[in-house]
Amino acid sequence: MMHGRGKSDSCVVPTKLPNKARTAAAEAMEGRRLAKGNSLESNAFRTQCRGNAPSALERVRQAAQKDRKQRFTALLHHVYDTQRLLDAYLALKREAAVDGETWQHYGENLEGNLRDLAERLKRGAYRAKPVRRAYIPKGDGRQRPLGVPALEDKIVQRAVVEVLNAIYEQDFLGFSYGFRPAKSAHLALDALTVGIMTTKVNWVLDADIRSFFDTLDQGWLVKFVEHRVADRRVVRLIQKWLSAGVLEDGRRTQSELGTVQGGSVSPLLANLYLHYVFDLWVQRWRRREARGDVIVVRFADDFVVGFQHRHEAEQFLDALRSRFAQFGLELHPDKTRLLRFGRYAAQQRRACGEGKPDTFNFLGFTHCCAKTRKGWFTVRRQTMRSRLQAKLKAVKAELRRRMHLPLPEQGAYLRSVVAGHVRYYGVPSNGPRIGIFRRQIEWLWWRVLKHRSQSHPLPWRRMAQYAHRWLPPARICHPQPLVRLGVITQGKSRMR
Repeated sequence: MMHGRGKSDSCVVPTKLPNKARTAAAEAMEGRRLAKGNSLESNAFRTQCRGNAPSALERVRQAAQKDRKQRFTALLHHVYDTQRLLDAYLALKREAAVDGETWQHYGENLEGNLRDLAERLKRGAYRAKPVRRAYIPKGDGRQRPLGVPALEDKIVQRAVVEVLNAIYEQDFLGFSYGFRPAKSAHLALDALTVGIMTTKVNWVLDADIRSFFDTLDQGWLVKFVEHRVADRRVVRLIQKWLSAGVLEDGRRTQSELGTVQGGSVSPLLANLYLHYVFDLWVQRWRRREARGDVIVVRFADDFVVGFQHRHEAEQFLDALRSRFAQFGLELHPDKTRLLRFGRYAAQQRRACGEGKPDTFNFLGFTHCCAKTRKGWFTVRRQTMRSRLQAKLKAVKAELRRRMHLPLPEQGAYLRSVVAGHVRYYGVPSNGPRIGIFRRQIEWLWWRVLKHRSQSHPLPWRRMAQYAHRWLPPARICHPQPLVRLGVITQGKSRMR
């Protein structure tokens, strides 16, 4: 999980993009693509005969890996390196605009702006601005609050995350998948499926942390950071972002609890908090208390735990509630449940006179007990019904807004919608659901086009031609979990 880049020896900000043909040494050694947002700095060439010398962050990474208790006292100079700040700026979305400052406007005097930012970071004059509150719809119809940091705050946060990842990627455990280099939601889904299919899991704990980002204790978070970071200047940067507050309707609010979702540093801080509160604890509990098989998969604040024995699952749940209470967290009482799930679930429920095995949701998919055509047990993953309906509702509203746009513009928009949906939900066994989504999109588009003209109705035959031209096919684009996870892990467990 190594990624990162070292401190540049030059203070001159290049006026063009870095050479993207080069790959960081750590990434090349692991044989994978550079993770999104990673810098492109390679290890520096010392001489023609002596090969590559370790870059600055590579040395930090090596030291963190060698000694898991080492505290790093000098990290800020990696953050205010102008090359790292440049890479962070280039990684931002081009449409980023906060408080009137746009990505394009900031780039008009990019060298001067980054030099000034680096100097303020160096002398401690950098000040974090309050984040602006924004809301995005959730799958259940509610609104999820997000924070939109100022442009310079985004740049600095990305630089800090890159530096801290060099340390914490050596500490984070294998069953943590959220917002990490070379990790993804699909790897978490595959790990969960493989874990259930290849171990003696009979019970699944489907857990939900109530308002995690709003309730985590900032005091504990800073203490967790200080386990590895002894550079007070970096710690103060994190404290500035935590205390900057939220700006909504012209009013600024501050709290000693929570971290605002939306900033580049928030996922790392969330992973760090749960690493100490949950990951290390569950690893120790599994080693000391469990007698049967136990699997764990966590993606940010969403996690699923599988057990072989029911009494161990109940003991774990009681212990987990007590553990979370010590650090200001709480399991949602209505969304946390223990259910029978696994290869023997259907048989055991029939013996008890019960119906089909229960299902659970994880990362947008409903997981069901099923059988293959040959009668073998498998885990079927289908698009959550609420997610499917919410997306169709959003597309319907957007199509009405775009009703009178030219046909190619509507088609390009719908092509991106269907392609994005298929790229995420196109997993084995989910073909019917993604087929339904594409057909519903085609039908919604037909209704919009019919209402554009009352005198020239659009026949379905012509609509089918439009759909064939513009809408991608609903096809499975992900391999079987056992195939993909077997290639990546080469036999090593990702649930341990």
